[in-house]
Amino acid sequence: MEENKAHTSVFAKPKNLKRRKIVNSIMLSLCVVAAVISILPLFYIFFYTTKSGISSLNLDFFTQMPKPVGEAGGGMANGIVGTLILISLGSIIGIPVGILAGIYVTEYSGGIFSNLIKFVTDVLSGVPSIIIGIFAYGVIVIPMQGFSALAGGFALGILMIPTITRITEEMLKLVPQSLREASLALGVSRWKTTLQIVLRTASGGIITGILLAIARAAGETAPLLFTAFGNRFWSTDLNQPIASLPVQIFNYAISPFDDWHKQAWAGALVLISLVFIVNLIVRIVTRDKFANKV
Repeated sequence: MEENKAHTSVFAKPKNLKRRKIVNSIMLSLCVVAAVISILPLFYIFFYTTKSGISSLNLDFFTQMPKPVGEAGGGMANGIVGTLILISLGSIIGIPVGILAGIYVTEYSGGIFSNLIKFVTDVLSGVPSIIIGIFAYGVIVIPMQGFSALAGGFALGILMIPTITRITEEMLKLVPQSLREASLALGVSRWKTTLQIVLRTASGGIITGILLAIARAAGETAPLLFTAFGNRFWSTDLNQPIASLPVQIFNYAISPFDDWHKQAWAGALVLISLVFIVNLIVRIVTRDKFANKV
């Protein structure tokens, strides 16, 4: 009893309370400063990109083709359409593989093969994107004897797989085991339970992972230099080189022409806006998901 009273009296002293409040205020201030420092680069990049590219951003930028060397004006319509095509091809490859891999690891885990999938996914998520481009170059470009949109979509799909797989795995783990047991008790087969009950319950989080994977793939340049290569002309042929915003921004940025530099900033602004919109959709989906849980 005496030890408890002595312990309580120590924390009840005004000096200790004052010291704790000071320490709390200092730590809170440091957290605020760290948060501001972490978001300042993002705001500066967005501000500087907007300032540099807004003057070249007009209707022609979205509807016209790039002008020949030395001529001012033009746009990146082929790059915008090419980027959408490449993202679509990557999604066709990456989304089903990522979701199915996540389902297998979660619902049929426990074996050596599922552990191997987890390990490969973790490694793949840390592999530089240029290595993925070289891999796609060896697997698709060399056998086809030419650059193509298919090769670019394949590279982007490989980049999407680890993100989608890991998030699918985590979302499926959040589904209560009681839902699986109730479905199986009613005589529903395991694969139907997984697809119709478990997957549907976790669909909100899985969609979030898909959007995040698309946002990452949309801004990749290095893999496309080895696969889709780029094209200054209008082309939607999947077996031919195709334009893309990241590659066009890269080519324009290293050119010696001031007008192309302005076009590069405008393309960067469009690309940043695209990624921003996708991430905003992710936030809205995530907020609604957690709001429904609460």
